[in-house]
Amino acid sequence: MIKDLPFTLPSLRAAYDAGTTPAEVIAEAFARLDAVNDPGILIHDGREAAMAAAAALGPRDGRPLWGVPFLVKDNIDVAGMPTTAACPDFAYMPETDAFVVARLLAAGAICLGKTNLDQFATGLVGVRSPYPVPLNAIDPAIVPGGSSSGSAVGVAHGIAAFSLGTDTAGSGRVPGALNALVGLKPSLGALSGSGMVPACRTLDTISVFAFTVADAWDVFAVAQAEDPADAYSRAFPAPRLSAMPSVPRIGVPTANTLETAGDADQAASFRETVTRLRTAGAEVVEIDFTPFYEVARLLYEGAWVAERTAAIGARLTEKPETLHPVTLQIVGSGVSLTAVDAFRAQYRLAALRKICMAALDGIDMLCVPTIPRFVTVEEIIADPIGPNSMLGTYTNFVNLLDLCGLAVPCGTRRDGRPASVTLLGRAGHDARLAAVGMMLEAGPMGATGWTRSAPPALPDSAGADELEVLVCGAHMSGLPLNGELTRLGARFLRACRTAPGYRLYALAGGPPERPGLSRQSGAGTGIAAEIWALPRAGVGAFLAGIPAPLGLGSVTLDDGSSVKGFICEAAGLDGARDITEFGGWRDYLKAPKEAAQPVGSPAA
Repeated sequence: MIKDLPFTLPSLRAAYDAGTTPAEVIAEAFARLDAVNDPGILIHDGREAAMAAAAALGPRDGRPLWGVPFLVKDNIDVAGMPTTAACPDFAYMPETDAFVVARLLAAGAICLGKTNLDQFATGLVGVRSPYPVPLNAIDPAIVPGGSSSGSAVGVAHGIAAFSLGTDTAGSGRVPGALNALVGLKPSLGALSGSGMVPACRTLDTISVFAFTVADAWDVFAVAQAEDPADAYSRAFPAPRLSAMPSVPRIGVPTANTLETAGDADQAASFRETVTRLRTAGAEVVEIDFTPFYEVARLLYEGAWVAERTAAIGARLTEKPETLHPVTLQIVGSGVSLTAVDAFRAQYRLAALRKICMAALDGIDMLCVPTIPRFVTVEEIIADPIGPNSMLGTYTNFVNLLDLCGLAVPCGTRRDGRPASVTLLGRAGHDARLAAVGMMLEAGPMGATGWTRSAPPALPDSAGADELEVLVCGAHMSGLPLNGELTRLGARFLRACRTAPGYRLYALAGGPPERPGLSRQSGAGTGIAAEIWALPRAGVGAFLAGIPAPLGLGSVTLDDGSSVKGFICEAAGLDGARDITEFGGWRDYLKAPKEAAQPVGSPAA
């Protein structure tokens, strides 16, 4: 029955295959909205336009989001629906769709309406709105999370399959944690900001809420494209899911820098997730998070408060009565800041960024709690600022450091509340986060009671515009030269072994230490390696960076197939140490170095 239909992409596609119509799905979406009876979710109810769009779809045509209902935060333009940014006096009627919205509509998605938010996207609690405040879908006593409050609550109730939020300081992640949803905050510039009301334009991005990582990724893949009209849009490779690296190195806060604001259940939940990562084969590295917290504090000091002030503009002085009192208090403080303050903040950020990036050296991604603890509505009434700031502990630094993020529901805490962690990676590493997120996601899907199914199998072969490249040493995941691949948009496909007959050597020179793979007559063995998909557009740049005596050639795998990979010319083995007995570079690195013998020694 359609009343029981989960609004996930696979379920909707299956229902359409079975004969369900878009009109039936959209009618059910609004029936669910009416049944929830929360006037705070939507600022603009677009049911007439949505029903008309469903009727106009025509026969199913293979578009990836055909007939999929979604919601849009009301600081993002949808043609024919007013944009208010939760400030009625600011309202205007856009004639065109925001760039991202236009791409989703072109893919067949149907917009249900515009959702409530913290006014001008300023806040992480979701209660700074002149409209009725949306209720948290899991527990009405808890804040819904902001600023993308209505976007998260609407999906968590099963009204839409996904929604668009925005994220400057965590607005696309915190509401996900508070409502048991996935919150995908892409790399800055991956999703165009054209048609989005700015909060901090240098840090803003549109984000995606969904029930599963796979659904959020499908939406992101449709929405992502470089936009010539957006000065902050960046050209990233076409988004493709990447398998989890064979031994990902994941950074977590040290025990003494893990902040959970006294919430023992949150700390225990996070430790359980870290244990799951280790069990899945990850190498967990503890990192002092003090400099990351210092970056987070910068967001509401100096340059970036002034940027919010600039976004709101003359309204602060000419029409202050149109602003929410807390919004006015926060953004109004930027009026007294000077250009000197802004530059000092930029200098401090540059110094802290260098420290943070050094801490990330050799790390594939970070894993942190999405929020330190839950916050109640009563707490925010008593103190509108303090608890809001606390919610940003693990989110405020992310855009300042140009990281991508993925908030993932990962089960239920001991007290029954939803558990959530956020994975963070360097710009352009969104696919890596999704791979690990799919492995971690668990627990309730919002407040729907729907069962979470197994994640889809990830692709293990290259696309038509990619080249499969075998790496067997310092270019493998988590090792020092892996960035030479990932900076070119390469993605991990699978672990593998070479066919028997290869020998592995630790070459002379370095750092970094490098191996040489050589096929030789006589004894040899299969060598552990990884296969990465490298965009063909980046092959030339990659080849240019390969020093002698290494090069790319054909390597035979243990299944008989052949792939391009690193090989070493014979002259480069002079002075090298034969490490074939270890079976691979990682195992060699873990072993005492005296165990390997130089080429030409009696034991070689």
